[in-house]
This record gives sequence, structure tokens and C-alpha cells, in this order.
Amino acid sequence: MRVQGSVKRRAANIGLIGEIDGGPGGSRSLRHSSLQAAQRVIEYTSKHYAVGNTEESKVLRHRLIQAGIYDPRAIAFFFLGRTACAVGLAVLAFLLLPMEQGTPHHWLFSGLGGIIGYLAPSLYVDNRIKTRKAEHLAGFPDFMDLLVVCADAGLSMEASLDRVGRELSDSYPSLTANLHMTNLEIRAGRTMSEALEHLGNRLGIEEARSFATLIQQSAELGSSITEALRVYSDDMRHKRLSRAEEKAYSLPAKLSVPMMLCIFPVLFVVILLPVFVRLYLGNY
Repeated sequence: MRVQGSVKRRAANIGLIGEIDGGPGGSRSLRHSSLQAAQRVIEYTSKHYAVGNTEESKVLRHRLIQAGIYDPRAIAFFFLGRTACAVGLAVLAFLLLPMEQGTPHHWLFSGLGGIIGYLAPSLYVDNRIKTRKAEHLAGFPDFMDLLVVCADAGLSMEASLDRVGRELSDSYPSLTANLHMTNLEIRAGRTMSEALEHLGNRLGIEEARSFATLIQQSAELGSSITEALRVYSDDMRHKRLSRAEEKAYSLPAKLSVPMMLCIFPVLFVVILLPVFVRLYLGNY
């Protein structure tokens, strides 16, 4: 016990000296200074860009939410990433291009690298939005079917959303996260219509907005929500089947170009090469 106590006291003293002298976790270490500088840059950018209520900031925040980026400082990170990518790619192109520095072509490609870096964060956000929209479109008919089952079982709309969100967590994580946020909004005091309207805006698909309108009109007119959900669920299944048939019918047209470029030349070579060899050798 005496030896263990001595070891603990010695380890505590070493940790205290490391913090005072600027060790790995000290206030004067390089890592701590870098984190403080990065935090000041993020706070400055958030103060001038993320807090503003301009139309561009609202549109950008809406795009980031649709991409699944819910951090309040996301706009600041977006502008910092855009600046870093633009400067970084421009410098890399300036230093690594295999041509003489200072020539017009060298400056042109360096500027092109900066433009690509400037557009890279926007392309990344657009790709995330596209991927999540595809997931939402694929999972929304299943969401409606399970919602009809819960409504037939006698659950309320709030309990149905919570139950369906837990059932779809493995198959459609993005849709589940948005449903969980909708449940949190309802618990925080928002009305069902407002929460579902926000759900449609976050999902970014027309089916979710129509679903919010359907629930609102059913509540205002006093009609059966279960019957409305059943009809809308059938419509969602027909839409999914129509999208699958559309993709199947467009497949031959999409395959025509690869066939002309890749398959037909090979067939011509296989068919005509023996004839050409016999003509060349005179043994036809």
C-alpha cells in the first residue's frame, strides 16, 4: 500500500509539472496553441457568416441541413473549407506542375486548381444531398406502410412516428434521424403540422411535403387519418414501382452508347480479321 501510494503521488506530480511546463496537455504546448488559434478562427468566421440572416446564409444553412450537417458552426466550417481547398490546390498546382514556373500556362493551371478547390465543398454538399435524397425516396414508402400498420393498431401519430423511426434505424439511418428530430420538436411544444412541415424541408423530397399537407388537411377537416394514410401509402408504392419501371425502360437507350463504343468494334475485328489475314497472305 505504501509503494502504491508513492507511485500515485509521483504520477500526479508528473502530470501537474507537464501541464505547468507546457507538456503534451499543457497550456503552453504547441498542440494547445494550435487548438486555441483554430478555435479563434472558427469563432471569428461564425460571428461574421453563420450568425447573419441574409438570404444566402439561409439558403446555405438549408442545404447543409439537407446534407445532414446540423452543427450550428457548419457555415463557418464551409467557408473555411472552401478557402483552405482553394488556396491549397492552387499552391499544389503551382509547385507540382511539370512545367516552367511563371509561364502563362503555369499560372492558368494554378488558377484552375484554385477554382476547383473553391467549388469542391459545394460539390461535396451537393453529393451528400443527392445521396440522402435517394435514401429518403427509397425509404419513404416503407415508412408509410409501417405508419399505416401503427395507425391500425391504435397508436397515436406521435407514438407511430417514434415506433417507425426505431424500426427503420438499420435500413434508413438518415430518415430515422430526421424522424427522431421530428419527435423531439413535438415533445418540445411544436404542433404536429409544423413538425411535419420541417420534416419535409429537411428531407428535401416532394412526398414528405405532401405527407405533411395530408396530415394537416385531415386534422382540419376531421377526416380519418388512417384511411388517408392507407390511400397515400398505396400511392407511394405505385410511385416506387413507376420509378423502377422507368429505369428499366431507359436501360436499352443507356446501353446503346457503350455497345457502339466497346462491343461493336470488337465484333468487327473478330469477324473481319481472318478475312484480312487470308487476303494479306493470298490464301483466300
